Amino acid sequence: MNRRDVLFSIAGGAAASMLGTPARALGFARPKGTQLGVAQFSYNIRLKAERSGRTKVRLDDPLNFLDHCHEVGAGGVQMSIGVRAEAFANKLRRKAEAYGMFVEGSASLPPSRSDVEKFEAVVRTAKQAGATVIRIAMGGRRYEQFDRAEQFRTFADRSQKSLQLGEPVAARHSMRLAIENHKDRRIPEMLEMLEHISSEYVGVCVDTGNSFALLEDPMVTVEAYAPWALAAHLKDMAVAEYEDGFLLADVPLGEGLLDLAGMVRILRKARPDIQFSLEMATRDPLEVPCLTEKYWATFAAVCGSDLAWTLRYVRANASPKDSLPRVSHLPLDKQVELEENNVKKCLAFASARLSL
Repeated sequence: MNRRDVLFSIAGGAAASMLGTPARALGFARPKGTQLGVAQFSYNIRLKAERSGRTKVRLDDPLNFLDHCHEVGAGGVQMSIGVRAEAFANKLRRKAEAYGMFVEGSASLPPSRSDVEKFEAVVRTAKQAGATVIRIAMGGRRYEQFDRAEQFRTFADRSQKSLQLGEPVAARHSMRLAIENHKDRRIPEMLEMLEHISSEYVGVCVDTGNSFALLEDPMVTVEAYAPWALAAHLKDMAVAEYEDGFLLADVPLGEGLLDLAGMVRILRKARPDIQFSLEMATRDPLEVPCLTEKYWATFAAVCGSDLAWTLRYVRANASPKDSLPRVSHLPLDKQVELEENNVKKCLAFASARLSL
């Protein structure tokens, strides 16, 4: 039995002026027929720049984000819509329909019963805007957040209760909640949660790269979650060793080590109607300190063979450490420019090479 079978048995300017400039005015050709959407986190640097008052065209406004993604050739958007007036939501839906773009929401589950009413308003707005899926993130990087196993168990129990509060709201509005594998739960833990809630309105936003930080094979991750997939984050990754483990870097599609074409085929076969959204984080590499005690504080059930496989895989596919992208030293306007170019490169690759 190979490693994949074992896992399945376990699991069952540019400166400020550039920020408001249409893409066509910057000399970029708009890709034709691109179906790949863009998740809002792909513009995290620009969103931070906007909060510092550098532009009047803010991408945290859903209408502006839709317009911008249309300009760069995306096939849809996955974004935080929030609670909006019905007229605003209807305008967003009509504009997306005119562009031929899909809309997916992004939100947090209600932490307590007192938050259910607000969550219902978010779901109602998303539906009015034309979304049938809302991406849900429950946590951050497990190995950074928690120092003890009981801390993670508390988080897991709390997020399970939040899901139990949110699911009836989603069911009432026929809205699907797609929980991202967000460097928090491993495959068996995620599947256990999904099976416990057992709802047609709850599934997975399959992120093609995140679970590698939890010592899980990216292809195994996609295969395990494909039957539950309601949405997908497409990203590519590069790796390198460092003294405490390995570095994990987001890179433009096609420049990393992931079999993106194979992942797209698997997800489409399981879910023909699934929409893919780019989540390209322009940032310094993440440190995954899998050789430290703190990393293992919440991973008592993980086999040493998973660590061994991961380190062998990193060594076999490692990039030179100094070749991984680093952006934090750049002026903010240069970071914004690089982020924009990364998104456009990814959309062009998806159109040309992934039948998206």
